[in-house]
Amino acid sequence: MSSTLTPNARPKPASYAWEATDEEVAARYDVALDEILRFDLNTSPEPPALAAASLARGAFQPVLSEYPPSNYGRLVQAAADVYEARPQEILVGAGADEILDLAGKAFLPAGGSAVIPVPSYAMYRVLTEQRGARVIEVPRRPAAEGWALDIQATADAAAQADLVWLCSPNNPTALAEPDGTIESLLGVLEARADRAGARPPIVILDEAYAEFSGVSLLTLRTRHPNLVVVRTASKAYALAGLRVGFAIAHPETIAEIAPYRPPASVSTLSAMVVAEALRDGAAMEANVARVDRERDRLGDALGELGWYLGPSVTNFLLADFGTAERAAAIAEGLLRRAVVPRTFGTGHPLAAFLRFTIRDASGNDRLIAAAAEIAR
Repeated sequence: MSSTLTPNARPKPASYAWEATDEEVAARYDVALDEILRFDLNTSPEPPALAAASLARGAFQPVLSEYPPSNYGRLVQAAADVYEARPQEILVGAGADEILDLAGKAFLPAGGSAVIPVPSYAMYRVLTEQRGARVIEVPRRPAAEGWALDIQATADAAAQADLVWLCSPNNPTALAEPDGTIESLLGVLEARADRAGARPPIVILDEAYAEFSGVSLLTLRTRHPNLVVVRTASKAYALAGLRVGFAIAHPETIAEIAPYRPPASVSTLSAMVVAEALRDGAAMEANVARVDRERDRLGDALGELGWYLGPSVTNFLLADFGTAERAAAIAEGLLRRAVVPRTFGTGHPLAAFLRFTIRDASGNDRLIAAAAEIAR
């Protein structure tokens, strides 16, 4: 059967499979629902006490019968203080994922193209294809070189592209780009665009895990108007369920993204709790310190069982099992013990790997015990 597209028609995006729910895992592997432990979502095991305590003491009184203020002024100011930015350089969204989606809508036309250094966050491909744009994959340097960005190859691929998706520290490889890498890429892209008399491609820098690494490239936005930095309250702040993220960029660039945000996409309660969390960074810092301790302990314990864990500056570890078959077997063994790893599937550059979120001590002990049983 053949089909004919009308002049303005766009091909439909592919059908994407998201992670299985707890109920689906329980049914497939015949395990108790309340025993399932997720190591695949890169979230913290519990929210900070700050959120509940703030509500209890009446630190703020959300009016849940009304829409939030359209400018999210209190939340924007809190973010501006933390990120050392002006309020007009910040756009609030429903998690980093909505910010990424808004950027795609603003800068990726149908029939355009976006560069993705791979492996990286799967949503970049999803969002590109949803826009009817072409994905240009550029392999990263090998694991022995820290999965670093290939500056020349990425710049060459971006020569005619509309957008470049970057992530540092990178998910799922768990490492930040080497010092100077992203600034060098921005310089190359801008120099080429200047010679051609064109606008350089927009560069989206996803810094969802920046608090864990202690390194941010936010200041680059002042010299590079084509850079949009994305931050979130989901990871280090442990507030993933509230869905709050931020775009930080030149005011003119933010103004290009802002019209695509739906009205009131972030709830009143989410905005108030995250503003409170941003104003008091102690809970976030304590969570980062806990992750650091548990990441070292978990990595050492799994290493003693013969697993190879690569270095990480994030709240997850990437384990290399050598072959896709062994990785699949380990994943199956863990799932039958109600432990859910992040798998990558046949054909993926990381098919021989599994990714594991750092959880609390008891949760990490469950993973260690399950790995020990499989090893016997």
